[in-house]
Amino acid sequence: MSDLASVRVIVFGSVQSVYFRDFARRRAVELGLTGYARNLRQAEAVEVEAEGERGQLVTLISHLKVGPPAARVTNVVTDWSEYTKRYSDFEIRGLA
Repeated sequence: MSDLASVRVIVFGSVQSVYFRDFARRRAVELGLTGYARNLRQAEAVEVEAEGERGQLVTLISHLKVGPPAARVTNVVTDWSEYTKRYSDFEIRGLA
């Protein structure tokens, strides 16, 4: 039986205008995950919500803690929840 889960990750730091959302999307797709990445209006932050195998989600989080070369991640907050199967792919969304 698979260990499916959902996780919401907020990545803080210099993470907007450095292709962070595209970085997150590419890593998620490589890992077989679904969900989205979007910039947050209220802070210099990117929100990533992803679903899939728990081990792959942990790997995604480790990538998000580093980010693309131009990013400077200062903090990462995660919130785990049950798998919902609400996403069919991984997309980049507009500003929240």
